[in-house]
This record gives sequence, structure tokens and C-alpha cells, in this order.
Amino acid sequence: MLFKQQALLRQKLFVLGSLAIGSLLYLVARVGSLDRLQPLCPIDGRFGPRSQDEIPLRALQFKRGLLHEFRKGNATKEQIRLHNLVQQLPKAIIIGVRKGGTRALLEMLNLHPAVVKASQEIHFFDNDENYAKGIEWYRKKMPFSYPQQITIEKSPAYFITEEVPERIYKMNSSIKLLIIVREPTTRAISDYTQVLEGKERKNKTYYKFEKLAIDPNTCEVNTKYKAVRTSIYTKHLERWLKYFPIEQFHIVDGDRLITEPLPELQLVEKFLNLPPRISQYNLYFNATRGFYCLRFNIVFNKCLAGSKGRIHPEVDTSVITKLRKFFHPFNQKFYQITGRTFNWP
Repeated sequence: MLFKQQALLRQKLFVLGSLAIGSLLYLVARVGSLDRLQPLCPIDGRFGPRSQDEIPLRALQFKRGLLHEFRKGNATKEQIRLHNLVQQLPKAIIIGVRKGGTRALLEMLNLHPAVVKASQEIHFFDNDENYAKGIEWYRKKMPFSYPQQITIEKSPAYFITEEVPERIYKMNSSIKLLIIVREPTTRAISDYTQVLEGKERKNKTYYKFEKLAIDPNTCEVNTKYKAVRTSIYTKHLERWLKYFPIEQFHIVDGDRLITEPLPELQLVEKFLNLPPRISQYNLYFNATRGFYCLRFNIVFNKCLAGSKGRIHPEVDTSVITKLRKFFHPFNQKFYQITGRTFNWP
């Protein structure tokens, strides 16, 4: 009886050992495949020659968890000093456009190990009360990062607020500026939809889009309606061009970012002088959500909030036609200024 128990025990140990070895071999193979997808490479490009203090991109990837703890305020001053972490002013800002895909763009750029994002919209340059607190207050709102990383924030109200271009210019006249746009009529309806949802949550009534977008007295497009004004991209961009050359702007196609994000992200990497690190491995289509989600590594995935991709209300086709006709000359001028053409009707 004892002999049978010992034999059974040896058999179980053999099976467990085989499973452990198999798991180990799988992990080794998996790590190898990840290395091929994102090879070890030092930060280069805009950061200049590598110094002894610089951290390889691969190492930065493994520091994400640590940076997350610092963002939550769980670090002592000594830990911050030992890890050489700083709060940097942004080297790039997503300045707009509202409902163009600013949040998606920020989260996708955060896939790059050399990019650190500000989690919340700071509203420093467009809010007089915040701006009066000074640039040091703004810097303290930035996430902890390594000196070699790029800090990026996004506040889409910057694009349409008159005082912002001059204020940003005074902070950094060579900053990189990102603008993400969608087809203007679609963007205006998306803007309306977000406001409508907020009203409905508070059990408040709201006008139909058609009544807001079209002036009932003239039957023409209502340019006093904020959702319409925001979609006249060229009017706002011309104000920015009084302070910054067009070379400091990069226009992102928000419609393409939804359907085919990788090429758009690769263009942004190039604009920011970042070594290419975002790959198709980092993006996967979620059929339930209807848009792409993010894969940071074998363990950590992330999808945007459920509020993204709201279903738009039906809008009278004659109003859509009138809006598209109205936006057309502004769109043509926008293409001419930026050097980028979109297939907008």
C-alpha cells in the first residue's frame, strides 16, 4: 500500500514538473517575441547624445508601474530624488480640437515609453484664475517623469481661446503643438451630443441640433453657436500663426485615428522626433466597443471610457448639407495653410 502511494506521489511530481518546465519555456519564447517587437534601443533623436544618466527605452517601459505610484502621490521626496524623477513643463501640447479625439490621441501617445501624459486637463492657459497662479503652479500639475521623457498635456479649449497662443509662446516659443481634427459637421454634432447627454443626466430639456445650428430668422448657419464656431478650424489657426510658424504644428486626422490609428501615430512620433516604438502589437480592435484599445504589454490593456463613441442623434439631411456647404471654403483654406488635405465633403 505504501509502495503504491509513493509511486502515485512520484507520478504527480513528474506531471507538475513537466507543467512548470513547459510554462517556463512558453514565457521565454513570449519574452523573446516581445523583444523582437520592441528591441532594446537608447533614446535618441531630439534628446541628443546619450549620457550616463539616460535610460534605455526598454527600461522606461518597466518603470511605468513606478511612475503610476508617483502619480498617485505614494512617493517620498527621497524616493523621487533617488529615481531622478522630475516634474517637467510639457515639450508638446495637444491644443485641440474638442471632440476631435484629443483623449484618444493622448492615451495612444502614452504607449510610447518616452512619453508621459498629464492625466487631467490642466486648463492653465485658457483659465485666467489658473494662469494667475503662475508657471510654477502649472509645472507642479505635471506628472513625474525622467529627464529624457517628453511630458504632454491636452486641453482642447486652448485652440479656440484668444489669449492662449500668446501665453504659450511666452512659456516656450519652440513648443510642439498638436491639433486633431474631424470632419467639421460630424465634429459639431459630436459636440452637441456630449452636451445633450449632460443635460439628460440632469433631467433637463435641450434644443434639437437643427434649431441651434440654423438661425430660425435667416435660415442660414448660426455662427454664434459654439459647436459651429469651433469647427471653423482655419479661423482659430490663423490666430495661432501670429505667434508660431506652421512647422511647429502637426495636424492629426481624427477620423483616421478611429479606423486606422497606427499610421497617424507614426506621423506624430516623427513630428516629435521620437524613435518609432508604437506598433500594431500595441493596438487591437475591440468589436464590442467599436474602436481600438491599447495594449501596453502582455499583462496591461486599456480601452477608452464608455463615454467615447456616443451614438449621434439623427439630424435632418438638409441641415447636414447646408453645414457642409458652409464649411467647405473654410476647409479649403485649412488644407492650403496646413499642407494636409482631408476627404471631407
